[in-house]
Amino acid sequence: MPTARGFRFFQGGPLSEPFIAVKNLHYTYDTDTGAPIPALRGIDLEIEAGEYLALVGQNGSGKSTLARCLNGLLLPTEGEVWVCGINTRQSAKLVEVRAQVGIVFQHPENQFVATTVEEEIAFGPENLGLPPAELRARVETALRDAGLLAFRQHNPRVLSAGQKARLAIASILAMRPACLILDESTAMLDPLSRRQILALLQELHREGLTLITITHFMDEAALAERVIVLDEGQIALQGSPRQVFAQRARLAEIGLDLPPVTTVAAGLARRGAAIAPELLTIEELGNAVRGLLPPAHSFYGTKAPIHPPARGLATQSSAEPIAAVRNLAHTYLPNTPVSTTALYNATLTLERQSIHGLLGRSGAGKSTLVQFLNGLLRPSQAGRVIVLGQDLAQAQIDLRGLRRRVGLVFQHPHHQLFERYVGDDVAYGPRQLGLRGEALRERVRWAMEAVGLNFEAFVDRRTFSLSGGEMRRAALAGVIALKPELLILDEATTGLDPRGRRDIHALLRRLRNEEGTTVLLVSNDMAEVAQLTDRITILDDGRTVLAGSAREVLGQETDLIAYGLLPPPAIEISEGLRGYGVPLDHSLLTTDELEEALWNVLTP
Repeated sequence: MPTARGFRFFQGGPLSEPFIAVKNLHYTYDTDTGAPIPALRGIDLEIEAGEYLALVGQNGSGKSTLARCLNGLLLPTEGEVWVCGINTRQSAKLVEVRAQVGIVFQHPENQFVATTVEEEIAFGPENLGLPPAELRARVETALRDAGLLAFRQHNPRVLSAGQKARLAIASILAMRPACLILDESTAMLDPLSRRQILALLQELHREGLTLITITHFMDEAALAERVIVLDEGQIALQGSPRQVFAQRARLAEIGLDLPPVTTVAAGLARRGAAIAPELLTIEELGNAVRGLLPPAHSFYGTKAPIHPPARGLATQSSAEPIAAVRNLAHTYLPNTPVSTTALYNATLTLERQSIHGLLGRSGAGKSTLVQFLNGLLRPSQAGRVIVLGQDLAQAQIDLRGLRRRVGLVFQHPHHQLFERYVGDDVAYGPRQLGLRGEALRERVRWAMEAVGLNFEAFVDRRTFSLSGGEMRRAALAGVIALKPELLILDEATTGLDPRGRRDIHALLRRLRNEEGTTVLLVSNDMAEVAQLTDRITILDDGRTVLAGSAREVLGQETDLIAYGLLPPPAIEISEGLRGYGVPLDHSLLTTDELEEALWNVLTP
């Protein structure tokens, strides 16, 4: 039926049938080692037209494989998938299936076919044979909704990772599918863009779009009507978000987290507070806590408010920094019609043995800046870059030696994986250092185990048979195997499941505390930044606009929003709870700090 935007969702069979029916679905990947890898093992699932479904699970649990089976990109090894009454094994009707079910992949650039953003969005609708006026209208709507109007003539390949994700989503939506599958497609977005895209998708769902989102953000999963948890290729749990997140022990066993509000509520309940542990919203938590406040309390309760301790490097050290960037400018393809200025006046100081966060909206210049720190880009226009005491503008710099000491893990790990087998890829760097025999094997084992890849299980796995999260771990293992003095992670934890992120966080702390490694963390995950970083620098439009201790920077909510960011969940929850009369400090960075502060309020 037509909707407010002219969409015509559910163009298939009668509404009495499930929109998608999955029956005893098995899928097995063949390998050249003769040991096939079972990805799905007996999935039975029905998805109704207009449903909003979230798929969650560990890396390698089968989520992406299931998504590809739902629109016929993969055909079952055993079992059946039906879409609008069409069996995906009917090859003659796969075009109809894919017109109904659109999918946005983890790596959106793999979908791009055109040379401009505008043409990319137009490609799909144009192949539907739409009249020119309708085609133009759809392109304009998609550009506006995705926030890409200013980039319509840009080549998709020069966009930032977040802009590419928005373009991929816009390109699918322009085709007006009945169902949209997002495979970790919001993970690369800056926090404000992610929230805006989620709001748009929720609006489209209300208009009739069937929405399936694969995510490791539990707060995103909590927006769905139904959550399905996959574990080792099987459905482990399913139900409403409240039903699923109430099963905390099972989720912990699988390696998944709770949404931030639920984490706080469950923590208070464990301490003995009379609060339901499965609360999902700030409103629910606010009403629950307000009902338990002591009857007579000052704004700060009967105890003094908790002021969280200063963390890490609250002030800059007087020692020489490991890296310093001053007034750096950079333009891609200068003096050409498609020149793009990425940096105008970027400044960054990295103190030794710190974890430093680099934040900014998509396209702010973060990925460009970090490429200067290991010499992938060299100062040529304005500014200076000093790394490990070396001026990178000098022609005689030993770049090979520098890159052994400065490790960079890219946004897209498959760009830096090149060997056929995981063990060989991780071993490549240490081999260049001269390691051989048992010493090399032990270095590879150490690096793989450090990132959560079991050595025996993965050393002989084909690199490109890995899931997206496993690829990220392998890429990180290959870099830390060099034991660099400065480790740069450019969105390197994006796409990791919660257990994987916790493992990497613990690894980064160990590297800092035990190996003396300095870490520069580029991340769109504000909770991650709040948990890990000592200091933060924010870029916006190629300029450094804010720098300071993590607590100072993350507490400036107005400035964060102006720069396309959001406060960490703990600060947002604290702000919401203050509206319910709950006395809380303004600088609580983590859910652990928030839980402790709330317990302090409730137990005078």
